Amino acid sequence: MVGNNTPVFFIRDPIKFPDFIHSQKRHPQTGIQDPNTAFDFWGYSPEAQHQIMILFSDRGTPYGYRHMNGYSSHTFKWVNAKGEAFLVKYHFKTAQGIKNFTNEEAAEKGKQDKDFATRDLHEALLNGGTATWNWFVQVMPIADAETYRFDVYDVTKVWPHTDYPLQPVGKLVLNRNPENFHAETEQSAFAPSHLVPGIEPSNDKMLQGRLLNYPDTHRHRLGANYDQIPINCPYRARLGSYHVRDGPMSVNGSHGRSENYEPRTAEGPVEDKKFAWHQHPVQGTTGRYPYAHPNDNYEQPRTLFRKVMSETDRAHLISNISGPLSQCRRDIQERFVAHLYKVDHEYGSKVAAKIGLPVQKAKL
Repeated sequence: MVGNNTPVFFIRDPIKFPDFIHSQKRHPQTGIQDPNTAFDFWGYSPEAQHQIMILFSDRGTPYGYRHMNGYSSHTFKWVNAKGEAFLVKYHFKTAQGIKNFTNEEAAEKGKQDKDFATRDLHEALLNGGTATWNWFVQVMPIADAETYRFDVYDVTKVWPHTDYPLQPVGKLVLNRNPENFHAETEQSAFAPSHLVPGIEPSNDKMLQGRLLNYPDTHRHRLGANYDQIPINCPYRARLGSYHVRDGPMSVNGSHGRSENYEPRTAEGPVEDKKFAWHQHPVQGTTGRYPYAHPNDNYEQPRTLFRKVMSETDRAHLISNISGPLSQCRRDIQERFVAHLYKVDHEYGSKVAAKIGLPVQKAKL
């Protein structure tokens, strides 16, 4: 699973992921982080408004790892023993309770202890304690995706719980710390393509891009045989396929002189066809086709701002986003604030007032 502590993401076109990351990094000439680049990119990416609102709310500064939720964000596919397919989103709800810093508190804590989140989790587990998340799923019959009022494969959208309520599955419990942080954490390699039978990718385009990109990054970061590193393979079954043996940085010499292909005459692991992915017709054309769903980019952010956030939440969001936006060029401010007006007039007008932007200057 690939996810964040937010249920949505900034973009829905995987080929734009490098551009998004570059816009958040240091400027290539100055080497300084520049809010102009982030808000410039977002000004041309209206689908990002949902995630931006969460990022600049207090949910964007969680009180460590133990007090935040986790989400798959992406839509996965579950297939039962009868071959029936369902679309699924994962939710991991913290049993410790949601707790956030305000922007000012987060800034002060960063000065005092930049490792606070890691230290807080480590100390909570140090003497036999636990950190727990309750695991829920939203389940949608795959046929519903064709007629649902939102594009269910769009990672910038959520599925309202009133339509697809959370169903309890189990718990995720952390009960001990790593013995060696490098071996067990820094070398771990997670990817949404590492799936067990019955769980498959859906037509979520961002998920499809990550199926390729995450293992490719693992090979760059950890070497061609990253899945031979003990933290990344089963303890009782070191050989699962013939693609993970020999070659650069091989760390498992137990394959000996046996052949590395299948089918073959000699004994060895063989393909089990019952674990093949469930086949479901792909809707739409291949390639970088646009999302054709009629739902716009502002409806869900508008609901979040008006119906989910409290008055205090809205005030903190407006204050938090106005700070870095006030440091941007005027043309970037005008383009970005125009999106805020489309989300909610109060949202746009109060941010414009805080950064000294006349209403008539906010235009696309």
